[in-house]
Amino acid sequence: MIRVLIADDEAMIRAGIRAILTTDPAIDVVAEAADGHAAVESALAHRPDVVLMDVRMPRLDGLAAAAELRTAAPEIAVVVLTTFDEDEYVTRALDAGAAGFLLKASDPRELLLGVHAVADGAAYLSPRIARKVITQWNGGTARTSTARAQLADLTERELAVLARVGRGLSNQDIATELFLAEATVKAHVSTILRRLNLRNRVQAAILAHEAGLSES
Repeated sequence: MIRVLIADDEAMIRAGIRAILTTDPAIDVVAEAADGHAAVESALAHRPDVVLMDVRMPRLDGLAAAAELRTAAPEIAVVVLTTFDEDEYVTRALDAGAAGFLLKASDPRELLLGVHAVADGAAYLSPRIARKVITQWNGGTARTSTARAQLADLTERELAVLARVGRGLSNQDIATELFLAEATVKAHVSTILRRLNLRNRVQAAILAHEAGLSES
């Protein structure tokens, strides 16, 4: 079961999200929270696999709450769920270590896909958000050269793993493609993030795109 916590200051929104999630027998909604502080406290108490986090909430906004959870419980994946798709929120969400970013206007099936993806260790961006991120970070030939230079010290196996992170594959899917144990893939991803000084898989996926790895 994928254990999920819903954090949103609007009770009707929480009810709607819960209704969508409960259509999937593999998902268990373990708690709800109406503000950022409550979201952090509840996440630490219930230890869900995924937190669906609204941005604008009282006491502590969702992005600040996501940053707190990244420090206190990095094993919990945070998916930012909001009506806003301005660059400011996308950038702050990535900086806060969010594993995914979904719009409330998305198709309900996308919500389920996103929860499963981050629970499996992958990053997930709404297609609408993904286009904005790639456009924002795509700096042309100069940026491609810089990205490739950053990867110069990675091993051939690490490059193969990073390429598949760029394609949005989960650790399990990468393990299957490369004939590796899932634990080995997790170790490679951790090493890649550390050596490249990246905060999360989303940033790793962006770097893979910039270097042209995800296209190979």
